[in-house]
Formats: sequence, structure tokens, C-alpha cells
Amino acid sequence: MRRIRAVTALATVTALAGATLTACGGGTSTGGEGSNASPKTLTYWASNQGPSIAADKKILTPELKKFEKRTGIKVKLEVIPWSDLLNRILAATTSGQGPDVLNIGNTWSSSLQATGALLPWDAKNFEAIGGRDRFVEAALGSTGTAGKDPAAVPLYSLSYALYYNKAMFEEAGISKPPATWDQLVADGKKLSKDGKWALGAEGSNLVNNIHQAFALGKQHGSDFFDAQGEPTFTSHGAVAAVKQYVDFMAKDKIIAPGNAEYAQNQSLRDFAQGKTAMVLWQAAASTFEAQGMKPDEWGVAPVPVASGKPGGDRQVNSMVAGINLAVFKNTDNLDGARTFVKFMTSDAEQAHLNKAYGSIPPVTAAQKDAAFDRADTAVLRDTLRKSAAPLPQVPNESQFETSVGTAIKKLFADAAAGRPVTTDSVRTELSKAQQQMPKS
Repeated sequence: MRRIRAVTALATVTALAGATLTACGGGTSTGGEGSNASPKTLTYWASNQGPSIAADKKILTPELKKFEKRTGIKVKLEVIPWSDLLNRILAATTSGQGPDVLNIGNTWSSSLQATGALLPWDAKNFEAIGGRDRFVEAALGSTGTAGKDPAAVPLYSLSYALYYNKAMFEEAGISKPPATWDQLVADGKKLSKDGKWALGAEGSNLVNNIHQAFALGKQHGSDFFDAQGEPTFTSHGAVAAVKQYVDFMAKDKIIAPGNAEYAQNQSLRDFAQGKTAMVLWQAAASTFEAQGMKPDEWGVAPVPVASGKPGGDRQVNSMVAGINLAVFKNTDNLDGARTFVKFMTSDAEQAHLNKAYGSIPPVTAAQKDAAFDRADTAVLRDTLRKSAAPLPQVPNESQFETSVGTAIKKLFADAAAGRPVTTDSVRTELSKAQQQMPKS
């Protein structure tokens, strides 16, 4: 998803999985004006991407006016807060009172696909928007269950990077950012002194916990699910990944114990205020600026790996973050909806919108814009291209975020309180999380 968000509402998705939603469909709010025969109006639910809903409207409204001028189709825009978006989507799938086109967090793709409410993006539908090969493959990997036609198309993409405080590194005698986790821990011990700490974390944020554990899991050879979509939370790789992450606080002492309670981006505030030397985040430049930090005060580098350089297989160093664009399957205005998706994913719009939001275009041609060659955006772009992987595209992915994210939160609390975090205690918490998963 666009930023680190709470996921408590996600637990309701799988209750709809497998249901046949013959009554679901979008476009009912258009008052009959948006049929294929007369595509005058579309309804669009946009997710809150900017600092406020007003900011989103300011960014999107001129583009929607541009679309109307070109096509004659008026778009009725509603920007929905993340705290409400998923519940609004679920209500729409059951009532039939929904939009024609909508934004979804890309980690929801498979779960929402299982409801049967979204238009499958088969070869014909992709052809209508310029072809599947226009999109970055990693971003396409977060559009639905493997082996099925995608439930959405990528709209805004992000990946993680390591942000570091240049002055704190210089003061500690560190000449460059760490490329491996061993280097990060060694540097971190030099940086963690005099009330300052090396690395920030959001120990009570379930989504952030999952994002970090997933990338580390890939490096340890674990996907947290097997090929059949069954959870493997107690596998050696999964346990090792979670323990490594929590050990940055419990064993290595490079994360402040207070970070165990962080869940509202406080780690970014600490970084901007010079209390923490490093933070792992998706796109933090605008936040640092808002906190009064100047661009030349921080640097950016790829997230570390175990050894060597980021790449495929066990050298994955980020999950694929971002937003997808979906169409309700039973919309009365399918032609208009596809035309709108084509516009929003066009090269020009992709460059414009992703620049406005600080994200990376999932459309390859749009990445050629100079805005994505800056030091920070280039790292995010290259990570997305070369070393990012989608979170497990299984119907129960949302429960994975909730159950394992909560287990990691509990382990961080143990670390902060001085209680031992051992391989056995990690496996115990992950076993509890696995038992909470719905049966297939």
C-alpha cells in the first residue's frame, strides 16, 4: 500500500472469500447515466494518497477534467480515508451500491479477487489499455493470485529504502551506508550512544512488521506460505527472519526500546529530529521536509541484504508496495471504465501523478521521466525493478498481516521489557499466529 496503514479491518475480507456475488457491481450511483450505450458518467473511489483529502482532490481534479474534455465522460470523484476504504469496498461488494472504478491497496488484491467482485484483467482487457507488457513485472505480481487473471492493474508503486543521517554517520566515522545486515549492526553499535539510536522501527504497527519480516523471510528462503497457499509460519526461514528483525532491539541493542510502542510513523519524526540515524521506509522525502529536515541532511541506499548486492531470489530486499486500480465487474459502463483506466495508466499521467505523490510509476516508460532519477527515487525505482517481491498473493493474506504482525508486536514488547527473545519463543508466537489462520 501507499504508506504504512493499520490493518484491523482486513480481517473481514476472507469472510467474503469464495462467495458468489452475483448481485455485486459498480456504477449504480451514476443514476443510469453511465451505460455502455451512453457513457456520460463514471464514479471513482480514490484512496487518500497525499497529506490530506483536500490535497488529493487538488491533485486529481484537474486530471479528471482533462479526461472529461478528451472523452466526454464526467468522473464523480470521492477520496476515501484509508481507515474507511476497505469497509466501504466490502459493503459495495455485497450491496451492489459501489463505484465503477476504485483504488485498492495492492496487498488486498488476492483477498478481494476471491470475492468475485472485481473485473478480471484478461488479455482483452489489457489490450484495451495498451497491453500488459507496459507494466513493471514486480508490480503486476501484486495484482492477484498467481495463475489467475489479475484483479486490478498497478497505479502507484513503491519499495523500501534505507534512509540515513549524513551528519550522524560522519560523527561516528562511518563513510558509507551499510550494504549488509552485519554491516548495519556493526555501524549501529557505533551510532547507538548518548541517548541516540541507530535504527528506527514501528514495533506496534502490524503492517510495517509484516513488510520487514517478509523481506527478511525471502532472504532466509521463506515465503511464509507454501505453493498451495498454506501457512508455513514456523518454518526455519520464517522464524529466523522474525528473530533477526526483533533482535535489532533485543540482542543488538540498536533500536530504542520505546520503538516497541510506535505505530504512527514516530520513527520518521525521530529520524528527522536527529534522534535516530537510520530508518527503513517506502518514500519519506516529503515527510522529512515537513519535519524541517533539509534534503542534503539525509542520504538513501538500498535496504541491506545478507551478503552481496540486492537482486532476485534470496537477495530480495523489499516488498512491492503500492496502489492498484480496479473495476467492479458488473459496472454498467465497462467501456468507460476501461477508457478511464487507460487514461490513468498512460505514460503521461503515470509520470504526472507519481511525481505528485512521490511514488514510482509501475508503467516502465513513465519511469524515464527525470523526476525518477533523483538519488532517492532512483533507489526506490531500481529496487522495484530488480529486488522487490510481492507479498503472498493468497486469499488469506490479510489474516497473515494481522496474525504475524501481532506476533512480532508481542515479541518487540518482550524485547523492550527485557524479557528474552529466543528461537523457541519466536516459534511459539508464530505457531499461535498460524493457528489463528482460517482453515483452507
